[in-house]
Amino acid sequence: MFLFLLLFSESCTASVRKIGKMDPGFQGSQMNWIDNDGIILLSNDSNFGFGFTPTTQDVTLFLLTVIHMGSSTIVWAANRAFLVHNSDNFYFDDTGNAYLQRGGSTVWSSDSGGKGVSAMGLLDSGNLVLLGKDGGVVWQSFSHPTDTLLSNQEFSGGMRLVSALDVNNSTYFLEIKSADMILSASFQTPRPYWSMSQENRKTINQDGGVVSSASLEANSWKFYDSSKILLWQFIFSDSTDANATWVAVLGNDGFITFSILQSGGPSLSPTKIPNNPCGTPEPCGPYYVCHSDNRCQCPSVLNSSPNCKPGIVSPRDRSKGPIDLVQVGDTLNYFALGFVSPVSKTNLDGCKAACHSTCSCLTLFFDNSSGNCFLFDSTGSFQNVNNGGVFVSFTKVLSTGGSGNNTGGGSGNRKKGFPYVVIIAVAPVVVIIGLLSAGYWYWRKRKSPKDSSDEDNFLESISWMPIRFGYRDLQTATNNFSVKLGRGGFGSVYQGTLPDGTRLAVKKLEGIERIKNYALSEKSDVYSYGMVLLEITGGRKNFDPSETSEKITHLTLSK
Repeated sequence: MFLFLLLFSESCTASVRKIGKMDPGFQGSQMNWIDNDGIILLSNDSNFGFGFTPTTQDVTLFLLTVIHMGSSTIVWAANRAFLVHNSDNFYFDDTGNAYLQRGGSTVWSSDSGGKGVSAMGLLDSGNLVLLGKDGGVVWQSFSHPTDTLLSNQEFSGGMRLVSALDVNNSTYFLEIKSADMILSASFQTPRPYWSMSQENRKTINQDGGVVSSASLEANSWKFYDSSKILLWQFIFSDSTDANATWVAVLGNDGFITFSILQSGGPSLSPTKIPNNPCGTPEPCGPYYVCHSDNRCQCPSVLNSSPNCKPGIVSPRDRSKGPIDLVQVGDTLNYFALGFVSPVSKTNLDGCKAACHSTCSCLTLFFDNSSGNCFLFDSTGSFQNVNNGGVFVSFTKVLSTGGSGNNTGGGSGNRKKGFPYVVIIAVAPVVVIIGLLSAGYWYWRKRKSPKDSSDEDNFLESISWMPIRFGYRDLQTATNNFSVKLGRGGFGSVYQGTLPDGTRLAVKKLEGIERIKNYALSEKSDVYSYGMVLLEITGGRKNFDPSETSEKITHLTLSK
């Protein structure tokens, strides 16, 4: 009974939310606080909570987070890369170390064990802190941001704000370095695409200083040097509410947005960083051209390629065939051109040769006015320049990839593989035309008279049958029926001469409508000519009306 009460007491204690602070010697999983929406610790004003939060993609997987209670906005997360289940434990042990395990393996730790930590606290600012015995901060979430900055959270050199993964498994990060705040894309070689020093919307309070830190204060982002002297400020809202809790969030689209945290959901400011909708590395996806009206278009040279891709996964991989360099356009810009140095000053041919000889080069940009040559080992979206540009752009493609006409020259196979999309489109048409032609030929053959070769062979095999002449033979013998001898029943008689000199008379049927009730064969005209020839050469008529019917030789004509 005592053991049951002890276990029951511990279970109840574990599921009770802590307010403000909690002591070491603590452990529990999401299941222990399921009735409290996974929240373990609340700030004193209850605006922020610390605990387990389900992911939006899978409610059975959890993040260990600091969350704004009114808007349900996550402002910090311990384990974005290693999600846990509802039975995995969070520990705040007696040594002062806070850590999270998944299946018995540690996936996050504050590394604060043995540093004199006496309590964990959640401040009204949303800052999760580990406090020493003297009340000083040993560790704090504000020094380890994820993708969000809160009001009055100092962001300084050595820190990084990192976005969640985008659809291409890339991330974006914000950092302070080289006396500037810079946004970059985590490509194979990280590429910057925005900096506060080049931001024309900022206000300069003191020029020439070295930026050391920045923080959100009221409706502006303020930048200080190491002596806390204000250098720049970036006003992102017209709201002047000094008590508003603002957040700056680096999204997985590469933009920084600003919102007020309030009950019912965050209120978004229209101000974004960068200001240009095409100013991020991949607003449209790799190789697409981004237009200012939020329109994405594949360059014509890659139109026949699947998903507007050149077919090259890595510039060093030549296993799929030879690689060529083709021109993408001469009115395009690229997000990184204003932030990187050229690899050389040369002419266009020299820049193309440099890309060909550099295995890591995927895309090049050449400035005609300055001769600056830029080589890139990763390719994001291109930017359309409405009023024309100074850069000529080329990209590597597989020579057999059907990437269109090679308008840029360069080494490699200039003759591109025949576009497979054309084959796919034309082949069915050719097949259909062939089938229709075959069907028409078959129909015409069925409609045409039957082949008479068998009949001809049979009649010619009978020795006593008269000689058979074709119409063309008779037409030739009579000189196209030019010498008319007279006219008889059913037609005229013409004089003719055979090739061996034999003279003959040929009757040509006329007025055939008069004998439509007679059953005549297809060869009746030629047969009639044969009867006339028989009368001439045989010296007797085939039919004598004075003879009796029994002596008459009948010739049966069948149709």
